[in-house]
Amino acid sequence: MCRIATTLLTAAMALVSGAVRAGGTPVDRPELQLDRCNPTWTSPSRDSSGSMPLGNGDIGLNLWVEADGDLLCYLSKTDAWSGAGRLLKLGRVRVSLAPNPFRAGLPFRQTLRLRQGEIEIVAGAEGEAVTLRIWVDALRPVVHVEAEGASDFTMQVGLEVWRSEPRELAGREKQSAYGMTGSPEPLIVEADTILPRRENRITWFHRNETSCYPITLRLQGLGALLDRFPDPLLHRTFGGCISGEGLVAADDQTLRSTEPGRRRHAAISLLTAQTATSEAWIGQLDRLVQETATVELEQARQEHRRWWAGFWNRSWIFADAPRPPRASQPVTRNERPSRIGADRDQPLGGADGPADVSPVTLGYVLQRFINACGGRGAYPIKFNGSIFTVDAVEDGQHYDADYRRWGGCYWFQNTRLPYWAMLYAGDFDLMQPLFRMYREALPLACERTRKYYGHGGAFFPETMYFWGTYNNDNYGWNRQGKPDGLTDNTYIRYYWDGALELAAIMLDYYALTGDERFANETLVPLARDTLDFYERHYPKRDAEGKIVFEPSQALETWQDATNPLPVIAGLRYVVGRLLDEIPAEAAGEARDQWQRLRTLLPELPLDTTQAPPRLLPAQRFEHLANSENPELYAVFPYRLYGLGKPDLDAGRATFDARRVKRTGGWTQDPIQAALLGLTDTAAAYTQQNFATSHQGSRFPAFWGPNFDWIPDQDHGGVSMIALQRMLMQCDGDRILLLPAWPRQWNVDFRLHAPHGTTVRAVWRDGKLAALEVTPAERRQHVVLPVDQ
Repeated sequence: MCRIATTLLTAAMALVSGAVRAGGTPVDRPELQLDRCNPTWTSPSRDSSGSMPLGNGDIGLNLWVEADGDLLCYLSKTDAWSGAGRLLKLGRVRVSLAPNPFRAGLPFRQTLRLRQGEIEIVAGAEGEAVTLRIWVDALRPVVHVEAEGASDFTMQVGLEVWRSEPRELAGREKQSAYGMTGSPEPLIVEADTILPRRENRITWFHRNETSCYPITLRLQGLGALLDRFPDPLLHRTFGGCISGEGLVAADDQTLRSTEPGRRRHAAISLLTAQTATSEAWIGQLDRLVQETATVELEQARQEHRRWWAGFWNRSWIFADAPRPPRASQPVTRNERPSRIGADRDQPLGGADGPADVSPVTLGYVLQRFINACGGRGAYPIKFNGSIFTVDAVEDGQHYDADYRRWGGCYWFQNTRLPYWAMLYAGDFDLMQPLFRMYREALPLACERTRKYYGHGGAFFPETMYFWGTYNNDNYGWNRQGKPDGLTDNTYIRYYWDGALELAAIMLDYYALTGDERFANETLVPLARDTLDFYERHYPKRDAEGKIVFEPSQALETWQDATNPLPVIAGLRYVVGRLLDEIPAEAAGEARDQWQRLRTLLPELPLDTTQAPPRLLPAQRFEHLANSENPELYAVFPYRLYGLGKPDLDAGRATFDARRVKRTGGWTQDPIQAALLGLTDTAAAYTQQNFATSHQGSRFPAFWGPNFDWIPDQDHGGVSMIALQRMLMQCDGDRILLLPAWPRQWNVDFRLHAPHGTTVRAVWRDGKLAALEVTPAERRQHVVLPVDQ
């Protein structure tokens, strides 16, 4: 291990006060570096493909200004589930000003102010310019639209809905209800309700009068559990109200200013609740509006900005990485769609992104912003668009903003990736929805295991609704002659090891936070029941007394396998860390189970006929069906091979020999390259990822569709993880600094490590210019680059 030089520690202390000098070059304060990342547009957009995202973690906006028109925004919420399990928008709002500052040819400037968590628009002729500020209160479910003019103006705020009448989903649009596309009953989109104007408010809601939950449980042999596990969809109601001082109702969907003035403010309050009646929901909404109205606007603004300041101060990465040649997107399972308008015609960092910021920095910052905007709600981030989907066109057919490929279910293979990136970023609050969903689904998972297989423990499907059951289309609608639990879809038939990776994420979370309550109430119960399932479900033993995992599969790719590497690697990694890191009092009797299971696990499958040996997808593997590299799960997510570990050559040889070599979407190659210390490969892939956004979208961090949809949260998640692991890797107490970082790239970063540690470092002109480790006693565990 390299020692930290005294001179480096002296330089590190200088970081506390802000800027330091590195080779004579001043290092800007983080807030100044962040401000340079603010996307600024100097022209309006054509349509929703030119929208900017904004949100408070639960409520999201897609906001744009149309040339010669109005300001518009879609409203979304993380818990706006329809009766068919689709995640819907709540509606669209249109803001009109007179005189119109958005007339063609007038000055226009729209900026996403990241540090403040707001969008600012300045538009209009000299003497008539209007400044608009739009923000979603970080602490309350309210959207604020403020306008201030150099001269008097009038404002009109209108609600627009497209679910005005019930209609049937048909054709390709049924894909947005994936899970119910094979239903024998028609898929009906229920209509929204707009209340008669009252108290100068616009009030509307969508209420589920039907639910796919009962048919789902009955189809999957779980109908007897309906009384024990209440329907989470039926009578779920979501919507809101719009009001504002000096605004009166012109009709049921429009507010107008009573007279011209220089300042206007509209508030949009949003609510989701399951209530016995719609009247009960309206009562809750009224109380919410009264509650939030007691907080002065300026107080709410300051509290909102303090939240965002705290978020950005947790961690950062500002890297001076060069711009790579523009690369093509990976091949997708379906043809690539286009957004309406194809608003963006410039590469990342061009007219639609700051020109003086590297694509790597900009992409990292904006993806982390998107995570914060959609990651603190009732449910985890949807990999296929988060809450920022907009209108789309596929095969020449227009679909509304409720459309997304692959529907509302969660694929763990996809869902996990944004959450790995949150660990080193210190965004622990954003991780709670993921942990909560699986913790709440665990009781049903235990009951399902007993029903299907007659033994204890718990398994989770790879593709599941948020309450924990299989996606129906994967499970299969025709159950004649089939046992409960046997899915029609062979891609996920024996694919249950997502829970092992979830346990690995939870172990890292516990290592970083030391949250004992989380360990006792979430990590240990999930790990205990998951490991119990694996020991009980596979009773066969080989000649050495080891478990034979069969029938099984290696991810979606090798669908007929014995002893697949992801399962064995996951079990070995998780069991080892549980025994090493979980206190005996927290583990309880489960510790005996973990010790026993460790003795029953077979070795990882290896091809020893070559030197160095190479990891294999499984001991036996057949029926190739997808494009993953299962053998590399021993590198990531289960860090059994990599820098500072035995058999690094075997890990690198396996990576070199991998069947599928590429990046983009959920592909893990950049992460695995970084963990193996393959600096050039990790850097090239990460550059390519951050420079490859969706060509039909104007916002520079709307990736995709890749394998899924737009904006693709897997693509952004992989890119963030890879960049972090290039800068820092943690292994037990050790912190490897700059293990796969190109020496010619300058960088200033602050990241989180185990035991409540933060590391800030500045690499400048080929040297480590500064290092700060908190708490100070953790400095002894930092391993510096060999050239330092």
